[in-house]
Amino acid sequence: MPAPFAAADLQTIAAFADLPAETLAWLLAHGEGRTYAPGETVLQAGDDAEYMMAVLRGGLEIFTERHGPAEPVVRAGAGQVSGVLPYSRLRKIVGHGVAVGDTALYLLHRREFPALEQASPELVQRLVGVMSDRVREEARNQERDGKLRALGKLSAGLAHELNNPAAAIARAAATLAARLGAEPALLTALACECPAPEALRALAALAAPRPPGPAAAGPSVLDRADREDELADWLDAQGVPDGYALAGGLLAGGLAAPDLEAVAALLPLTARPAAFAWLEGQLLTQGLLRDVQEASGRISALVENVKTYSHMDRGTDFARLDVAAGLESTIGLFGHRLRDRKIQLTRDYAPSLSQVRGRVGSLNQVWTNLIDNALDALPGGGRLTLRTRQADGFVQVAVADDGPGIPAEVLPHIFEPFYTTKAAGEGTGLGLDIAQRIMRDHGGRLEVTSGPGHTEFCAWLPVA
Repeated sequence: MPAPFAAADLQTIAAFADLPAETLAWLLAHGEGRTYAPGETVLQAGDDAEYMMAVLRGGLEIFTERHGPAEPVVRAGAGQVSGVLPYSRLRKIVGHGVAVGDTALYLLHRREFPALEQASPELVQRLVGVMSDRVREEARNQERDGKLRALGKLSAGLAHELNNPAAAIARAAATLAARLGAEPALLTALACECPAPEALRALAALAAPRPPGPAAAGPSVLDRADREDELADWLDAQGVPDGYALAGGLLAGGLAAPDLEAVAALLPLTARPAAFAWLEGQLLTQGLLRDVQEASGRISALVENVKTYSHMDRGTDFARLDVAAGLESTIGLFGHRLRDRKIQLTRDYAPSLSQVRGRVGSLNQVWTNLIDNALDALPGGGRLTLRTRQADGFVQVAVADDGPGIPAEVLPHIFEPFYTTKAAGEGTGLGLDIAQRIMRDHGGRLEVTSGPGHTEFCAWLPVA
């Protein structure tokens, strides 16, 4: 509700302190006072931003729903100024404002700002200073929120990446436990048949680990099913009652009926079921151990990527860096997004690339931002290209995608702070501004070219 105020009330506002009496009188003549009950609505999201608001008593909190439940993003207590300020480009209220306690506000409409500048240039300068402080604080908050969101994305990706090999290890361990529990019974059954020593030696030779051969295309599903059927029939002919259950494991171990015939000829008929079951168990155990080694190696590689990415074992000073290593540690944390969306990754790294001087944590933040933006722009099945080159004393690092491109009207504003084309709550408009500032701190620059089907961000860093 409207409320009368005196000059002494206005002097409780920090920005109005020590103003001449005629300036305070002008403010009283051109502004108005309002009071609000605790929790009463002061501002509605989407309304026109019309007033400068000085808090004489109580407080003001503005809530937004950027990332889920509403959270306070602006707090103004007694003595502070909020709302629209001279030279501000704010046009719409972005949140829901409520009174904190018994609140009294002094309001000045923005149409009075030109007259205020004539009446008191000093006050306008103070208010511009307040606005600058507010913009800097907002930029710091947005940068912090951007880093936290990036960390959240990478943490989710890392958890996803670690879950697959960890689950593979758990499954292999459970299968190994079951297999090892059955081994004594199989060995006892085989020994009871008293096979000849040469039969045991031939059986052990088939169970011996083989060095990995060159990668080759595996048989089709139909071919594999046919081979399993053939081997199962052969095992049945050897008196093995569960031949079909063993055929898959023997084939996976690289053995077929011709490989087993020599051993079968040396074994009594009654010993063959236990012998081939023991052999299949040995081969399967070896395969499971390889799976465990591969999965644990993948976990180690992910941990090394995180260690390199976070630079946890070094300080924040400038050091000589390999940009390709930074790109690899960063792209390794996006593996699940590449796979889930079937993104084709192309690495085009120049050989014998010179090192640069920089802070690896800051540069990795740049690579994260550029790769994340490219993945957001790409459709499923698109192509992401990482390229490095060296020219004219600079190392060039390019992140390119074959997405729809950046609209021509957007491109000139792409590095402006708070400029974003993403939906509300999804982007702060500071990512590329921060990346550009990091590049300038390193004596380099960040450029972009874009058209339909090709967008490329190129970072230039001076050679160390």
